[in-house]
Amino acid sequence: MKERATFTIESSILDKIDTTIDGYKIKNRSHAVELLLMRALRDKSLNKALILAGGKGERLKPITNEMPKPMVPLQGKPILQHAIDLMKRHGIAEIYLSIGYKGDKIKEYFGDGSRFGVKIIYIEENEPLGTAGPLRLAKKYLTETFVMCNADELKNIDLMDMFLFHKEKNAKATIALTTVPDPSLYGVAKLQGNWIMEFLEKPQNPPSNLINAGLYILEPEVIDMVPEGFAMIEKQIFPKIAAEKNLLGYSFTGQWMDTGTMERYARAQEEWKGL
Repeated sequence: MKERATFTIESSILDKIDTTIDGYKIKNRSHAVELLLMRALRDKSLNKALILAGGKGERLKPITNEMPKPMVPLQGKPILQHAIDLMKRHGIAEIYLSIGYKGDKIKEYFGDGSRFGVKIIYIEENEPLGTAGPLRLAKKYLTETFVMCNADELKNIDLMDMFLFHKEKNAKATIALTTVPDPSLYGVAKLQGNWIMEFLEKPQNPPSNLINAGLYILEPEVIDMVPEGFAMIEKQIFPKIAAEKNLLGYSFTGQWMDTGTMERYARAQEEWKGL
């Protein structure tokens, strides 16, 4: 719930605040002030993240014959570490890693997370559970609004702004959306305003150039929608939330790179600019 407040502030400070308003990402002075306060106070309403790190990386063989996909090195550190860095940068220090294939190598490298300035708890999949199944394993921990993301994409997203957007719209789930030159290679969002109506998988005539960036802000009740065993959040959960008109799309302009194939991985090695 929001409350109206009146403050007296030096005009020079307001001038600086106004320079952050772009009418798109930061829409007005009120939005700018709220976002700046959240960052300054490190609002702990968003302090947990689940990162999916159980993938085999079949398309990155032979590299992934020896290591799990999240441990593939990129610019001097594992791909997974870039995701952890993103969380830490936004004050999210409690991270749950869902691991499966060669998960012992992830545990050996990251340990309890203290070396990286975070706390890591491992969610171990005895069998592949897809992109939604791990949520059920982590249910007892994820009792408040949380971030969920894939480990194998590189993303530079303002999580605090995304969180504020999610709360303003009172969404059950918010998906980060990014633009790509050829959206027909991905799942493309069909939008009504900011609300996602559906995703069209690799469409010949894309309704937009916005695709799922593999990062979400979710409310805990989403977990109750996940069936036992293997489940895919993109195919089984998000369509249900979209049907409720409660699936929000957050378009961002920061860099995003897919590392899913050898060609895309090589490009990311060269072009990723970091956070």
